[in-house]
Amino acid sequence: MSSSKRDYHADNQLEAILAGELGRQRDNLEMIASENFVSERVLRAAASVFTNKYAEGYPDRRYYGGCEFADRLESLAVARARKLFGAEHANVQPHCGSSANMAAFFAVMKPGDPLLGMDMSHGGHLTHGAPVSFSGKVFKAYFYGVRRDTEIIDYDELTRLAEEIRPKVIVAGASSYPRIIDFERFREAADRAGAVLIVDMAHYAGMVAAGLYPSPVPHAEIVTSTTHKTLRGPRGGFVLCRRTFAKAIDDEVFPGLQGGPLMHIIAAKAAALAEALEPDFIDYQRQILRNAARLATRLVDAGYRLVTGGTDIHLVLIDLRSKNITGQQAEAALDKAGITANKNSIPFDRERYTVTSGLRLGTAALTTRGLGECDMDEVADFVTTALQSIDDDTRLRRIREQVTAFCRKFPLYPGLDF
Repeated sequence: MSSSKRDYHADNQLEAILAGELGRQRDNLEMIASENFVSERVLRAAASVFTNKYAEGYPDRRYYGGCEFADRLESLAVARARKLFGAEHANVQPHCGSSANMAAFFAVMKPGDPLLGMDMSHGGHLTHGAPVSFSGKVFKAYFYGVRRDTEIIDYDELTRLAEEIRPKVIVAGASSYPRIIDFERFREAADRAGAVLIVDMAHYAGMVAAGLYPSPVPHAEIVTSTTHKTLRGPRGGFVLCRRTFAKAIDDEVFPGLQGGPLMHIIAAKAAALAEALEPDFIDYQRQILRNAARLATRLVDAGYRLVTGGTDIHLVLIDLRSKNITGQQAEAALDKAGITANKNSIPFDRERYTVTSGLRLGTAALTTRGLGECDMDEVADFVTTALQSIDDDTRLRRIREQVTAFCRKFPLYPGLDF
């Protein structure tokens, strides 16, 4: 089959799907806290000819020929990651955050070893020991959580559990915990237990890079992350670690868990890391935080209870119980209104994970589009009006029309045509 441009454009089914997704991203308010929009620079790198190159191994230690440019590319991405986060070693090959966590765990644990992570229903991540994840199936998982009265991590419980269980690894980090994590307290707990501290900073990486969130690098032996959340890069992962763990991490990523790295995505990671090293990235992260704080204030003013009472970061977690709606219902209503968000468990939630009592909203993608604090007032109004209209499809359609018009004030990828 010919590979001409004409043949590509003859694939009308694929073209319609690509165009539809571009339209969805342009005309919806993207408020999933774990999503963002990459720059066109990153998009171009991800779509580069490096998608054609197999490069199993590491720079100067490949299992294929023709890797001279792949070596230079990966070395560049590693150097930028180390510089950005002040790390002794970096591995940029993990395909995602879950594989980065898997490599970190297997580098220091054996099957059946005890693992202490944050309870998923309290804000932890699936890979921090949840029974349905490899982490809960392979290792013996225990959990710490938040206090019922403050919804802040119970650091006293963490220390008690660490001393009692003596886990091989303690994992810090969360996917729906809206407050700053005290990594020094985690370091103390790990030292008391003789445990390795692994920090999953996937949600905070952009803020850490900008110096607006405490860096876990000085406190943890190993730090994992994604590149696609606040760091504003392609979907992928990376691992940072102390020099003494470098070989173990590299061996677990390849050949332990993965074969050939996705060199086109490593190119996109290199592009995103370069952007994060630029001075205006700090301003961007500050705006994310200001937008989240403003959103939190407006939601509270509208009568919604937020888990922990507010936020220190890029996300808010709404407790919907007083409104007599579930997270599942809220997500569906917002989707009809052109607002993309996700249902989310809240601490001590009595609803199933597929239903939940909470809703998670983030501001990273909105900030990337250029929204500021005043714009968050209108966003909050869209959200609260939609949540008051979950059974009124006519009203939700009207909100969607308003949302679409609002979004077009903030063009996304102008001139881009998939």
